[in-house]
Amino acid sequence: MNPFEFVIAILVIVFTFRIISHRMGIRTGMDRRWANQQLQAGDPRETDRLRSDVQELKERIKVLERITVEKENSLAKEIESLRDR
Repeated sequence: MNPFEFVIAILVIVFTFRIISHRMGIRTGMDRRWANQQLQAGDPRETDRLRSDVQELKERIKVLERITVEKENSLAKEIESLRDR
């Protein structure tokens, strides 16, 4: 085996494992650094919008938890009050 064939064999092996790891979803160090840079470079307006969405969802969850914990009679009243909104 001459040196050229040896280099080609190494490249084929490296690329094969890289493709397999990519398809399996395995993150390498370079992938993690790129993902962290993308997270840090986010738009502040988008971040604020997402925070407000999360807050609204938390409020909805609190209401749903309160509804499920209350007695059956108050459940009907709560549903009616939510319909009136």
